[in-house]
Amino acid sequence: MALLVDKLRPRSLEALTYHQDLSARLSSLAASPDFPHLLFYGPSGAGKKTRILATLRALYGPGVEKIKIDARVFQTSSSRKLEFNIVSSVYHLEITPSDVGNYDRVVIQELLKEVAQTQQVDLNARQRFKVVVINEADSLTRDAQAALRRTMEKYSNNVRLILVANSTAGIIAPIRSRTLLIRVAAPTETQITDALAKAAKKENWKALPELNARIAKESGRNLRKALLMLEAIYASTPEPSPSTAIPPADWEVLVAEIANDMIRERSPQQILHVRAKLYDLLTHCIPATMVLKTLTWQLVRHKQVDDELKPQIVRWASFYEHRIKGGSKVIFHLEAFVAKFMRIFESYLMGMEM
Repeated sequence: MALLVDKLRPRSLEALTYHQDLSARLSSLAASPDFPHLLFYGPSGAGKKTRILATLRALYGPGVEKIKIDARVFQTSSSRKLEFNIVSSVYHLEITPSDVGNYDRVVIQELLKEVAQTQQVDLNARQRFKVVVINEADSLTRDAQAALRRTMEKYSNNVRLILVANSTAGIIAPIRSRTLLIRVAAPTETQITDALAKAAKKENWKALPELNARIAKESGRNLRKALLMLEAIYASTPEPSPSTAIPPADWEVLVAEIANDMIRERSPQQILHVRAKLYDLLTHCIPATMVLKTLTWQLVRHKQVDDELKPQIVRWASFYEHRIKGGSKVIFHLEAFVAKFMRIFESYLMGMEM
């Protein structure tokens, strides 16, 4: 059974209910004979992927929705084999090169070269080029981005790139200058409330405007998260009320437990205990940066953490977030942040006792 967020995803640009000026702009680009490389950026849950899929439909028609998942194996110069999944249709490919870490350059070089050297074979296609959607483009290494820039210059006749990122800060200037930047802002709480009301109506659920407003506020203007929260409430409570508690995600509960563990005891044994929970989060595909961000907010909001410590916690969280993006073993940097917090908190408590 499909999740609500997938089942109710708009299929066309006209069906999108917010940022309609942006939808009109994308419709104009899709109808243009000179479709550019695009860079979509904005916060999670703002609707970047939904707009990209709708734009692809405007470019190629409904055939773009007939997708398949292929497993490819790439070989590095050191003979290491990399397994990589590709979501594709006749007209486009969707890849996430950052899944292979520092070897993303190999995927970019080999896969894009292969796609770019092949012309569109469907004579009924509205466009003669293929589109490659690259997720998490701001997580690509500098080498991969340099290879991407060369591909954009050399094979622009046969391929168009659509990059997806949370921010343009991690994208090198040569790529930014060769793409049309499309900013997808987070929806307002009112827009999320309206979307939740429409979703509940389609599912024949009881209309609860107060509950929808609470979900919109708790979601942090993340529409995908808001829809998942709404579905979780109706799945656990057949007859919810305006005051029904909003269940947190399982991984968020585990991060809260980690924060409590770090504050309750500060010892090498506790670090090992926390490491096991961090591994559990990572093996369930929770991004390390999201774990670090959520853990930081749990710590700064904790009643035992004084205002004097909060700037230091945020400073070191940003330091280790930078390390995570530049390193290959994220668990080392998450564990280092845990140890750093324990040291700071222990020093603060000792200063209070003196």
